[in-house]
Order: sequence, then C-alpha cells, then structure tokens
Amino acid sequence: MAEVIAETGRLRLRTWNDEDEFRFYDALNTPAVMRWLGGLQEPEEWSAGYHRLRAYQRDFGFTFWIAERKEDGEILGFCGLKRANAPGADAIAGEIEIGWRLREDAWGQGYAKEAAIASLDVAFDRFDAPRVVAVTAVGNGPSQGLMRRLGMIRRADLDFVDQRFPADSEINPQVVFVIDANAWPAARRSALTTSR
Repeated sequence: MAEVIAETGRLRLRTWNDEDEFRFYDALNTPAVMRWLGGLQEPEEWSAGYHRLRAYQRDFGFTFWIAERKEDGEILGFCGLKRANAPGADAIAGEIEIGWRLREDAWGQGYAKEAAIASLDVAFDRFDAPRVVAVTAVGNGPSQGLMRRLGMIRRADLDFVDQRFPADSEINPQVVFVIDANAWPAARRSALTTSR
C-alpha cells in the first residue's frame, strides 16, 4: 500500500504501488514530456526505471514520488528526491537531487512548483540535506525557470555531459542548480508569492 509522504493544497506525494507502473507510462511517455529526457521509452526501459525508483525508496527512504491530484486521484506525474547518479555527474554524485516530470495537461498550472516546494521541505526538514541539487538539459528553459523560482542558483562549475547521450545532442550539457539549507526558508517564502 502506498505511503503518503507530503500533501499540499492540491496534491498528494506518495510512494509507488504496483498499479502505478503502466498507468504512469501510459500518461507520461509522450514526445513533449520526454523531449529533454532522451525521447520516448520502450516499456522495458520504463520498467527498469520504475524498479529503480522503488529501490531508491527502499534503500534511501526517498525517491521521485507519485504526484497525485487530491481532487480526483489522477496521477499528474512525479516529484521528489533521489541521490544524484547520472553518469558524468561526478561533482554532485550522491547528493540529494530534486526532480519532477508532469504530464502535458498539468503544465502551466503551478503543480510542479507546489510539489517541488513540498519535496524541498522534506529534503531539508526530514533528511537534513545540507543542500539540494537539480539537473536539466541546457535547452530546457521551463525547468530552469522553475529552479530559479525555487531560489536555486545556477552552478556552471558543476555542469556535466550525461554519458548516456551523445555529447552533441540537445540533452547535453546538463546544467546544475543548487540551493543550500540555510537559503531555503527565505527562498520558500518568495516561491510561495510568485506565480506558477
């Protein structure tokens, strides 16, 4: 049975259950959603990813949790925390990384920011993270915009080439943003007053 990790006004962040594997795949394996993540996934690729996400929860106590709309129980995507482990990301390996992925019809409604604020609260309050990192493709402006609205600071010295993809693909380089625990309270207040 799924465990609720955090709740916001509109969302529930919870652990994964067996029914989520293909419900999530069917809703989020679209060209637009997967553009900056390497493209559409075959079911076997997603299944391996799903099992990794469940293993993160088991091994570390956190993962990219299901983001579920409270009003109707719809899976909107995921948001949460994991240990940074992308091949090539040596400078941030093992640090707590925040990430999100929402289906297209949930974009532009503030859900990602709402879920990310809750996830950062968990990182700093429950897991005592000294800092949290976020990673995205250099061309993914919307994701970088959210990182900035969360008070995260671009750290070009930590950028890297994700070795799972060609160095000259639109996935690379990967850019890194960081927020320290002591900066989060003020950044949180600011994020709550900005739109989306």
